[in-house]
Amino acid sequence: MKQFFSLILCVSFIFLMPSCKRKKLQEVVEVPLPSAEEKITIGKPDDVTADEGQFPLGKLPYEYNALMPSIDILTMEVHYSKHYLTYTNNLNKLVAADPTLTDLSIEDILKKVDMNTSNDLRNNAGGYYNHTLFWEGMSPKSGGQPKDTLATIIDRDFGSFDTFKNQFTDVAEKQFGSGWAWLVVDKNGKLSVTSTPNQDNPLMPKQTVSGTPILNLDVWEHAYYLDYRYKRRKYIENFFKVINWKKVSERYEEATAKK
Repeated sequence: MKQFFSLILCVSFIFLMPSCKRKKLQEVVEVPLPSAEEKITIGKPDDVTADEGQFPLGKLPYEYNALMPSIDILTMEVHYSKHYLTYTNNLNKLVAADPTLTDLSIEDILKKVDMNTSNDLRNNAGGYYNHTLFWEGMSPKSGGQPKDTLATIIDRDFGSFDTFKNQFTDVAEKQFGSGWAWLVVDKNGKLSVTSTPNQDNPLMPKQTVSGTPILNLDVWEHAYYLDYRYKRRKYIENFFKVINWKKVSERYEEATAKK
């Protein structure tokens, strides 16, 4: 009798197994997936406001989609309204808490940061300054090559525009991890290219190349990864299509006037 019941149980188990498998498979298939029609809402640059403080949020001089296809709309929106806004608010909190920083320009703050430690002031003051310069150095329907005085100086210090472009591209591509590529005017009025890690910049102490920045490129992954993934060089090449050489020339004139 026991053998009979054992046989019945075995047969029942064999027939139930496929049923259970089908049920499990059905449960997996029915797990809801994100809708392909779900849309991402993009705001406006003018809608972004910083907390009240010593340093204002720099106005983005174009719409989020203005630099496409060089820089995509979502990258610009997140970069400006999230990353840059955070640096601005954090910097203002730090300045408000330190009387020695009151009424100092951002350039003067950068020149006195402690480079022996990775501190909040170093990171947020750098992040604020670097991004402010970055936004203004780009413009839709720009690119090409500089004209007049700056074109002459680039030829003088690099040999040709193409040589400068290759050096800048090389420095930007080889910057390990997060950081920035720079075109700077040194204390002798000569142009040089360099790179810095994280949010450091050539105004800070103890830099490999020190000077006044007139052009910079953000090579943090958040600046390009949504559109370019690992193809940093392609991002750099497309950056040259939106450089505002008029603004860069103005910065050169201002930098050399102070020498």
